[in-house]
Amino acid sequence: MSGSLFLQIATQLSLGLILIGMAVAFVRVAKGPSLADRVVALDMMTVTIISFCGVYAVFMDEPSLLDVAIVLALVGFLATVALARYAERRIARDGADRSETSELETRHE
Repeated sequence: MSGSLFLQIATQLSLGLILIGMAVAFVRVAKGPSLADRVVALDMMTVTIISFCGVYAVFMDEPSLLDVAIVLALVGFLATVALARYAERRIARDGADRSETSELETRHE
């Protein structure tokens, strides 16, 4: 088996496994019982897309796709930070709403 044939088989197998990982992450985004599950699944989808770009760049011998992967990694990081801040504020807001509701309930009793 030559090196180029091995590389071709390895990249095709990698692309298939990456697509399976993307499908699993998509299911978790759709079903995820909590916001944290969905945020982690979106982060996983970002990582799988970045890895797909990298493997596809090797498969097609097109190095310009690596620039796309780098930009997507930066945007994905910022999106993850933004979603984490949103989740943190939502939890703090929901906790404050519950404490106000419990105070109102104790006053009426």
